[in-house]
Parts: sequence; structure tokens; C-alpha cells
Amino acid sequence: MFYLVGLGLGDAKDITVKGLEVVKGAKRVYLEAYTSILTVGKDELEKFYGREIILADREMVEQFSETILQDTLSEDVALLVVGDPFGATTHTDLMLRAKQEGIPVSVVHNASIMNAVGCCGLQLYNFGETVSICFWTETWQPDSFYDKIAVNRERNMHTLCLLDIKVKEQSIENMIRGRKIYEPPRFMSVAQAAEQLVTIINRKKEDGQETAFDGSTVCVGLARVGSESQKIVAATLQKLIETDLGDPLHSLIIPGKMHPLEVAMLRTFVDDDEVDGLLKTMEETA
Repeated sequence: MFYLVGLGLGDAKDITVKGLEVVKGAKRVYLEAYTSILTVGKDELEKFYGREIILADREMVEQFSETILQDTLSEDVALLVVGDPFGATTHTDLMLRAKQEGIPVSVVHNASIMNAVGCCGLQLYNFGETVSICFWTETWQPDSFYDKIAVNRERNMHTLCLLDIKVKEQSIENMIRGRKIYEPPRFMSVAQAAEQLVTIINRKKEDGQETAFDGSTVCVGLARVGSESQKIVAATLQKLIETDLGDPLHSLIIPGKMHPLEVAMLRTFVDDDEVDGLLKTMEETA
């Protein structure tokens, strides 16, 4: 059997009982190590699970999946995934490859940012399409994620923005030269995402376009959701540019139309009188 096991969002103890049973009984256990991270490393997982774990990077999962799937017709192999196994299309693709080879597949689900984001008080059924915000470079600054947020706002729906992760990435020069030299890991912060969005908004205003939201829009920054050091801040988009939420992983929410109860919950995450006043007015007039 090939198992896809969700680890949840916090630390080693967030694995389910069913998932832990799979890990302890599998012949080989891999940890997918590039679409997300836990607050603890491989060593802590091995200590808690009581067994060796093999790191599976992007190259192994996407190009050499046969290494992971080897012998799964005769023995149990598990791939551990931060969050829920279907939080990334990579894992869906791996499941399809296994099925095409006639390998039985079993999935052990767990919490992911897609549902845990409700911790900020915004109701999950009021969220529209989730978007990903990527790192900009000097020569590549896409803004299609803004358009998706704008569509959600038009429908009075909230937008969960997943922020870019760069793990085991090569520079263009090293890639061209075929050198297996990798850049240090990078994780986009709420401040960086907010700055890119404000830049897009300002460009559109300079072109005479109306915008679906602006720097004065109250948004929500989240960090390390599901861990003991979880942090949530409700502030204007402009203010979030100056807000340090600490270590990764971060997420950003652009709210749509809010119910009074949602506004009341957001007010518990405000540390700015001006923002609290904005939310209080929204709560009273909703």
C-alpha cells in the first residue's frame, strides 16, 4: 500500500492516531519537504515517531517518483505531507501515478491552512477562490492574483492568500550551467505580500483604474497557524507592510463583506485604535 499521510500544521504531535499507526508500520517513510514546513524539523519527527524518515525534495517527488513508489505492491510505504495530503497538486499527481501502476493508495487526512484559517473568525463558507502570491523579481512582477481577489470582493467573499515558498531553488545562472547549487530557503512574509498588493493598487490608480480594495482596507495577517506561537493580526493592508509576524509560514486574508460576528472576532486581533474604530463602525452598521 502507498499511504499519503497528513501531518497537520503544528508539530510532531499533530499527526492523527491513524497516521501514526501507518508511520510505525510502514517499511519506508518519506517526508515531502518543499511545499510547506512544520515548526519542527526532521529530527524531532524521527524522535517522536521512533523511526527513520527520508527527506523527499521537489526533484524526488516530481521527477523520480518511482523511487518512492518502488516495491509498494509488496510493502507499505508512506509519504508524510504537512497539512492535508491534497493541499498541493503535487500529491494528487503522485496518487494518479500510483493508481496508473496498479498500486493501492490510502489517504490519512489532517488539518490544513484551508480550514484552520477559520481561527481568525471569518467563516469558511464565506471564502471565495484561494490565490497564491509569488515572489517578484526585478524583471517579473505578475499581478493576476489581484484580479482573483477583486472577483472575490465583487461577490462579497473573503480571499485566502497563500504566500510563496522557495526551497531548494537554483539561480538562473546555476541552472544554465547545470550546477547543483541551491539558494537558501525563502518564505514570503505578510509584509512582503502586502507591499506587492499595495504596489499593484497604486499602479492601477495611476492608470486611472478603480480598485477593488486599497491600502486602507482592513486585512488579516496570520503566522504559524496551528502552532503554540500562532499569531493573528487584523490591520489595514498598508499597516501590514510594517508588521513583523515573525517566523514562517505566513498567510494573508483580504476580507469581503463581513457579518457582525466576523467583525467582532476580528476586533479581538487588533492592536491599533484607528483600525478598531473602523471595525467597530462596520460592526454597528452591518
